[in-house]
Order: sequence, then C-alpha cells, then structure tokens
Amino acid sequence: MEWRKCYLDLLLVPLSFLVLTIYHIWIWNKVRTQPLSTIIGTNSHARRYWVAAIMKDNEKKNILAVQTIRNTIMGSTLMATTSILLCSGLAAILSSTYSIKKPLNDTVYGAHGEFMMALKYVTLLLIFLFSFMCHSLSIRFINQVNFLINTPQHDLIAAKIPPSYVCELLEKGFVLNIVGNRLFYAALPLLLWIFGPVLVFLCSVALVPIFYNLDIVFEFDDDLGKGDHEMTREDFLSV
Repeated sequence: MEWRKCYLDLLLVPLSFLVLTIYHIWIWNKVRTQPLSTIIGTNSHARRYWVAAIMKDNEKKNILAVQTIRNTIMGSTLMATTSILLCSGLAAILSSTYSIKKPLNDTVYGAHGEFMMALKYVTLLLIFLFSFMCHSLSIRFINQVNFLINTPQHDLIAAKIPPSYVCELLEKGFVLNIVGNRLFYAALPLLLWIFGPVLVFLCSVALVPIFYNLDIVFEFDDDLGKGDHEMTREDFLSV
C-alpha cells in the first residue's frame, strides 16, 4: 500500500514527462533535418515565401498582411488569456482554506497528502505561467512584424530592412506560439494527475500518436520531388 501511495507517483509521472520530451526532441530534429516532412517545417517554408511576396508588392497586399497577422495575434491572445485565467483559478485554490484532498482519499491510486496535492497544483500553475509567457512573447514579435512588413521598400532607410529579417521575427513569434501551445497541451496529463498517476501516464502515451498525426506530412505533391523531402536546414533557411 505504501508503494502504491508514493512510489507510483515517483515512477509514472517522470516517465510520462520523459515520453513527451523524447517525442518533442525527435520532432525538433526532424524539423531541422527534413523540414518539408513536417507540418511545422512546411508552414515555416510557406511563411517565408509569403513574407517575401507581401513585401515585394506591399502597396497591393498591405491590407492582406495586416488581416492575416491580426488573426494570428488574436489566436495567441486567446491562449494567453486562457492560460492566465487558469493560473488565477489555481492560485485561488492554493490560497483557499478548503482541503482539496478530502474528496480524493482512498478513491484512486497515488499519494494524496497535503504536500503532494500542493505539488500537483503548483506544477500546473508553473506550466500555465510558462505557456502565458510564451504566448505573450509571441504577440510581441508578431506585432513587430505587423509594422515592419508594411514599410515602403522604396525608402532608403526602410530598404535596409530585408525580408529575411522580417521572416526571422515572424518565425520567432510562431515558434513561441508552438511552444506555448505544447505547454498548454502538456497540462492535460497534469490535470489528470489530481486523480492519480496512472491516468497521467496513459494520457501522455495517448498524446504521442495524436501529436505525430498533427506534426507529420503523410502526402506530398508530386511536383515537389523526392529530393525536396531531404532538404537540409541550410537549404531551407536560404529560401
């Protein structure tokens, strides 16, 4: 019984984090080595072409650029707002005098002491705080792109701002957006940790095939050719 109450948490929860960490290390390496075989790399590739096309013909496409970036900012703002609201709710639970562990005693596996319950909620709080921070930084970078992408290229000073620089800022914003979303998704297994470590492990294992289907491109256009699938990171960034 003691092993069930304590060591099950120490075994399954770190193992759940390890499963998700290994998957994201693998997908990060996949994006670096074969970007067009992943959704993340393919979208990044398309955004570089999009920025170059917008800045080349800015007088006709400036409204399109503003609307597109505005929609992206709205999505990041929604996620940032949701994260900080959940942080506020968790902080209210932690500061309340109500014993949150009583309804869970002797109902599920794992430890349910005051320290363990506090650890679960504090871990959730930190995850949502980091998600909020990533989305806030993403909004900052994308807001900068919103101004820079509409600079008139015929101006001598504005001409010193190349599309590659705007692309890098946009990519930083989207990378932070992706990290914030993945942190938000990682909070789902932690929410289930309240009901026991077994659900944490099962949820983490179930998330891997879901992420795989969302991250990997299974069908390619024949015009791309097989050689494009093996595009290196240097070739990818030079576009």
